[in-house]
Amino acid sequence: MSSTKFSDDFKRDAVAQITERGYPVREVSERLGVSAYSLYAWKKKFAKASSGDAEKEAEIRRLKRELLRVTEERDILKNRSGPQPACAR
Repeated sequence: MSSTKFSDDFKRDAVAQITERGYPVREVSERLGVSAYSLYAWKKKFAKASSGDAEKEAEIRRLKRELLRVTEERDILKNRSGPQPACAR
């Protein structure tokens, strides 16, 4: 078992080859002489899917739900049946 230490820059570059350039993990692993297990661990640690992206997606989902609710409320009020005010007759 090797105890080679790689810099964070090296790890980020390796992860970028997988996530941004689309190379298969096996190919990057063979080319760089790093185990696939290490690449997956680095990917989990350094991948671009940051919490900021997750927060934006959650906010978008929340806003879509709110828009749907408000649209339904508007449609209900617009199409309501029942007694009309005397001035509307």
